[in-house]
Amino acid sequence: MAPTPVRMQESVVPRPQESVSPAAGTRELDEADMALVDALQTSPRASWSRIGAVLGIDATTAARRWDRLHSAGLAWSTAYETWGPPGGAEELCVAFADVSVAPGGLAAAARAACADPRVASVERTTGSTAPGTDGTLFLTLFCYGTAALTRFADGPLAELPGVRDIRFAVRLRSYREGADWKVHALDRGQRSRLAAAEPGSTPPAHHDEAGRALLRALAADARRPYSELARDTGISEATVRRRLTRMLDSGQVRIRCDVSHLAAGRPVISTYRLTVPPAELDSAGHLAAQLSGVRLCTAVTGETNLLVSTWARSLGEAADFETRLGKRLPNARVRCRDITLLTPKRMGRLLDDRGRAQGHIPLGLRP
Repeated sequence: MAPTPVRMQESVVPRPQESVSPAAGTRELDEADMALVDALQTSPRASWSRIGAVLGIDATTAARRWDRLHSAGLAWSTAYETWGPPGGAEELCVAFADVSVAPGGLAAAARAACADPRVASVERTTGSTAPGTDGTLFLTLFCYGTAALTRFADGPLAELPGVRDIRFAVRLRSYREGADWKVHALDRGQRSRLAAAEPGSTPPAHHDEAGRALLRALAADARRPYSELARDTGISEATVRRRLTRMLDSGQVRIRCDVSHLAAGRPVISTYRLTVPPAELDSAGHLAAQLSGVRLCTAVTGETNLLVSTWARSLGEAADFETRLGKRLPNARVRCRDITLLTPKRMGRLLDDRGRAQGHIPLGLRP
């Protein structure tokens, strides 16, 4: 049974975006807003005093500005688990699905997909569709293990309203994900003062009810104070600090600071499917991930074995990116290119037609 979304504004029902033109994405965030978002993308749980010192403002001003952005749905912070139980047979399986939907069923299919906690993100794209279909949904799926993914595909996903065709690609290796993307409003010196240590140096925390409760309490707002987390989980504040530090340092949990792509002046979301010679795939992934504008770059199963997603300021900039991509990867071939028309859900966050957060459905990897 799908959980009830956490409401942030009056409605959590996304409405269709009518355009991906630059005019639709007129930037709503000023330089100070962008700098704050960049600071939280660099160090998601840094204290307000530390962030204020880097930005040249006091802690109260930094906290107040973030509260305004968060309340308006312009920016938000999300925590999520990155793998299965340590030592267990189940690993986190991330997959991407292109779902073709019959005429008249696209809105209902999108709503149903958004409500499922195993569907991390939902996009309506310009992707080519099978005959007799109305459009394509591009879904990002999180499951524990390929068996769970198969059961989900054969059951809830296949039962989405009007589904005519589903095509899968399973992630093999990630070179860049949304949590790595930054708005680049800080200079190198400011970012170095905030940068946290790379994860992976600490063994992951044991999966128990206290750990799961902590992740649930943190999921919708990863900036919540330790005192609130302790109150909601029923464990001491000192234990919360220790457990969360271990979860983050080990990479078991990641925190990402997201921003409305329209408010940030990047209205054009493009997805490219490339075919790369297998011997060059790993190096190609690293090279593509370094290109400006790339938010997602991952090796996947199938003939098109590299998936790249970008944010751009205009359609012209998106076209220029493909040229740069071709120069960076001369032996790769772009087999498919899609533009996202609407993003009703991003990493569990429900978005309205302006890309603003309106609610949250925690990622629930188990049915």
